[in-house]
Amino acid sequence: MGEKPFITQSSMVLNHLYVHTAEKLFKYEVCSKGCPQSSGLTHQQPIHTGKKAFTCKICGKSFVKSSNLLMHQRIHTGEKPFTCEVCNKSFSRSSSLRTHQRIHTGEKPFTCKVCNKSFSHSSYLRVHQRFHTGEKPFTCEVCDKSFSDSSTLRAHRRIHTGEKPFTCKVCDKSFSWSSALREHKRIHTGEKAFTCKVCDKAFVKSSTLQRHQRIHTGEKPFRCEECEMAFANSSDLLTHQRIHTGEKPFKCEVCNKAFVTSSTFLIHQRVHTGEKPFKCMVCDKAFMMYTSLRRHQMVHTGEKPFRCEVCDKGFVTSWTLLRHQRIHTKEKPFTCEVCDKSFSISSNLRVHQRIHTGEKPFTCEECDKSFSQLTNLHVHQRIHTGEKPFTCEVCDKSFSCSSTLRLHQQIHTGEKLFTCKVCAKSFSCSSNLCVHKRIHTGEKPFKCEVCDKSFSRSSYLLLHQRIHTGE
Repeated sequence: MGEKPFITQSSMVLNHLYVHTAEKLFKYEVCSKGCPQSSGLTHQQPIHTGKKAFTCKICGKSFVKSSNLLMHQRIHTGEKPFTCEVCNKSFSRSSSLRTHQRIHTGEKPFTCKVCNKSFSHSSYLRVHQRFHTGEKPFTCEVCDKSFSDSSTLRAHRRIHTGEKPFTCKVCDKSFSWSSALREHKRIHTGEKAFTCKVCDKAFVKSSTLQRHQRIHTGEKPFRCEECEMAFANSSDLLTHQRIHTGEKPFKCEVCNKAFVTSSTFLIHQRVHTGEKPFKCMVCDKAFMMYTSLRRHQMVHTGEKPFRCEVCDKGFVTSWTLLRHQRIHTKEKPFTCEVCDKSFSISSNLRVHQRIHTGEKPFTCEECDKSFSQLTNLHVHQRIHTGEKPFTCEVCDKSFSCSSTLRLHQQIHTGEKLFTCKVCAKSFSCSSNLCVHKRIHTGEKPFKCEVCDKSFSRSSYLLLHQRIHTGE
């Protein structure tokens, strides 16, 4: 048992014994490499002479060894004689099968001495080691960009040549990388081969799974050198860095407005094209942005997923909740640079700034009157249309704006929400309180241009002016 039988020739026994003794009797003069048999010395000679005696009859490529020619011919014949017993995948070389089998066994016999990372193939280890050494031996002849492995260089060259050799058989779309084609095929098959072990969510790409896993781990490996802010994705870091550089690479050809990200640029272009690709299935209303459609759909479902922890009020969006929370915190983060007045909402600051600039961008098409706010224009237009959409439930009186209805309702309720801090007198509307306060302050902001007499109310000034006009 364990004994190896031999044919009786003494030469065969002798040759086998050299395996155990490691004795190499035959030396080659050029490199001093030794062989236990003289036939091995014969095989060694073509390496030094450059002689390639074995030629492929199909493509004319020559080889030093007959075994190399035999393996090459399988490219033409498509022969794959080495089959994996686990998954039945076939290979043209036995070495490729051995490497493949490590997928099933998990064996990674090649270990990096620097970081102890292990690999299933020696070539993978060699490429990995270049990360530590910084070596990039493969250089593009066109742009001088260097790479750590030859396969990445070959793929890079296709940028210059425009070559896309990998074509999808379903839709004829072509790709410059075989991996890109493999990922694309999953669109047709619906295959999502990469599954998260934490939440079982599946992905088409392994890179997408890796990014997703950072949600669970909280890992943020991409750090900004300017402000130390960290990000889970390299693309997010790249976008963030444009805050520091001021770079806005995406420019609209219609209005020359520039954008930091391609996604915001794409959305902006719809302003010019009028495209609204996201349609509500319930009411057919269309939107430029998917997020706008999602918000709109909550009108139909009644869903308000964002809830205030203080008063339990629900909101459709996170930013409307954030805005609401400032009522409780009294936070007013948006400050006017001219008068230092602060606001809880950025849009309110923008409207306020028009007081200083005099800007009135919203113009009535009927009478050319302009307004600083769009809502004011809408209310004004009801003068022309006669529309009064806000009706009192007590007396059926109608009004053109909701604020006027609210003031009117106080007649029925007797409610007076606005109280003077000096004399405690109460008023049903803030404007009446504002006028009343002038009694205490002595303020008279309405001045006659003819005689310089001042008044606390605009109505008093109008009455006075009739003295001069004789009206």
